[in-house]
Amino acid sequence: METCLARSRLPLIPMQFFSPLRCRPSLVAGAVAALLTLSACHRAETPDAPASAADPEAAADGSTLTRHYEEARTPALAAQAAATSIPSGVLDLLTQAKIPLDDVSLLVVPADGGAPLVNHASSVPRNPASVMKLVTTAAALDVLGPTYTWKTPVWAGGPVQNGVLHGNLYVKGSGDPLLVMERLWMLMRNVRQAGIETIDGDLVLDNTAFEVPQQDPGSFDGKPFSPYNARPDALLVNFKSAVLNFTPDPAQQVAHVSIDPPLQGVSVPATVPLTHGACANTWQSGLGARLSDPHAITFSGHYADGCGHQIWAFAYPAPNEFAARAVAGMWTSLGGRIQGQVRYDKVPADIVRKAPLAESVSPTVPEVIRSLNKHSNNVMAQQVFLSMGLRRAGVGNMSTSTAAVQDWWRGMLGATPMPDVDNGAGLSRSARISASSLGAMLQAVWRSPNMPEFMESLPIIGVDGTLRRSRIADRGAAHLKTGTLRDASALAGYVLAKDGRRYVFVAIANGGRALLARPAFEALVDWTVHRPATATAGAPAVTATPSVAASAP
Repeated sequence: METCLARSRLPLIPMQFFSPLRCRPSLVAGAVAALLTLSACHRAETPDAPASAADPEAAADGSTLTRHYEEARTPALAAQAAATSIPSGVLDLLTQAKIPLDDVSLLVVPADGGAPLVNHASSVPRNPASVMKLVTTAAALDVLGPTYTWKTPVWAGGPVQNGVLHGNLYVKGSGDPLLVMERLWMLMRNVRQAGIETIDGDLVLDNTAFEVPQQDPGSFDGKPFSPYNARPDALLVNFKSAVLNFTPDPAQQVAHVSIDPPLQGVSVPATVPLTHGACANTWQSGLGARLSDPHAITFSGHYADGCGHQIWAFAYPAPNEFAARAVAGMWTSLGGRIQGQVRYDKVPADIVRKAPLAESVSPTVPEVIRSLNKHSNNVMAQQVFLSMGLRRAGVGNMSTSTAAVQDWWRGMLGATPMPDVDNGAGLSRSARISASSLGAMLQAVWRSPNMPEFMESLPIIGVDGTLRRSRIADRGAAHLKTGTLRDASALAGYVLAKDGRRYVFVAIANGGRALLARPAFEALVDWTVHRPATATAGAPAVTATPSVAASAP
C-alpha cells in the first residue's frame, strides 16, 4: 500500500494550520506553493475539506453492505474474553503520568479474529477525538462508494454574445471537500474559455445541498480564526480559509504581503515594515494583525527579516460570505466582470436540467479520505459526513447523515454498540465510542473489500501525516489515526507485529490528564510490534494492582 502514497497531487493549505493544539509556520516559498499537495505533512490533532447534488448513480449501491459483511461480522470483543492485563512498561508510563486507569481503555486484538492480547475497560464509551474520523471514512467508502466524486457545475442562465452573458451565472455546490484555490481557478478559467467575459446578470451561488445550522466558529474553543474550526458548506471553497504570504524585501525595508485566494471587497496592505532579527516561533504575534474586519486586514506591527518567506493561514471572519468573495475574486482576477450582484440562491430547476457550461470534479472518495485521515482535517470530515446524508436522503444535515452512518453500522456489525458520531469529525465534546466497538469495526473493515483504500488513508508511523514525527523506532510498522482534545487522547488502527500478524489497536484516554497518555500509547504500539514470544492471545502480561489506580489523582 505504501506504493500508492504519492498518487494524489491536488494542492491545499498546509495541514499544520488545521491543528488546534500545535500550530507553527510552514517554510513554503511562494503564494501558490502555499497550497501544498494532499500528501503534505500535518502534525495536527483535532481538538483536528463538496458538486451538483450528489448523483445517485455515481456511487456504489449501498444496498450491498449487508451482503459484503454477512460473513465478516464480528462478535462484540468485550464478550470474547475477560479483560487482560496491561503490559508493565505501559502501566509504568501511565502511573508516572498520574493517569487513573479508570480513564483509559486499551485493546489489542488480532485483525483476523481471536482473543485480545490486551483488553482493559474496552466496553466503556469514551470521547475518541479525531479517531472518530475512522468511523466516518470507513462508512463513506461503503455509503458513497470508492468511485464517488463530487461535482461543482456552472451554468449560463442566458445566451452568450460577444463575450457577454445575458443572464445569471450559476455555481452549484454538492459538498466537495477539496475545492481548493487551484481547482476554483481552473473552473473559472474554463468559464472564461467558454467565451464569457462579462456577466450582465448576477453571480448566483447555490449551497442548499447541505443544511448546516448557524454557529459561531469560535464557539468550540474561542479561536474563530483557526482554520480547523471552519464549518462545513455545500460550496466549501478552500476550507473557508485564506493564506497571507509574507516576503521580505531588505532593500525597501518592507515585507511584501499578498493573499490567496483573492477575495472580492477585502483590502490587504501591500507591505508591512521590516525589522532586523531572528524569526520567533510566535512571529505572527509581532505583526499586530487585525483579522476581525471582513472588509480589511490591517497590521500595526513589524515582520522580522530572519523569517524569510512565510505563510499564515486563517479562517475568514465572515465564513458565510467566503465562497461569494472567493469565487467573485477569482473571476475578476481572470479578467472577468460582473454587472449584477454576487448572491446565494437555489439554481432554478430548468437551469439544472441543462448541460453545464463547465464543471469541476473532485478526486474519488479514497483519495479524499487519504488526505482527510493523514492530516486530520476537520472540515473535510464533516463534508464527507454530510455527503452521506445527501446521498441517502437528498439533503445533507445532521439527521440524515447520522441515520446513514447508523444504517451502515447495523449492516456491518449487527448489534455491536454503535457510536455517537456527532459531526463525524471528532471536533466534539459529546462524541463517544467504546474501544471494543471501534475494534470490532476495524476488524470488519480489515475483512472488507475496502480494506486497501482504508488502510492507505491512515498515517504511517514515522513516515507521514500526523505520525511522521512519532518517537516509535519501527518506521512503517503501524497505520494509526491520532486524536487529541484538551481532555481526550486516542490512537487507533493497525499494527504489524514481528511475528507477521496484523493487530487491531485501540487506545483512548479521557480526563484532565489525557494529553499525557501518548507516551504510554506509543509504548503499547512498541510492545505489540515486539511482544514476547511467550505472550499469546488472551494471556495476561502484568496485572494492574489497585494501588496503581489509587495513586493517581
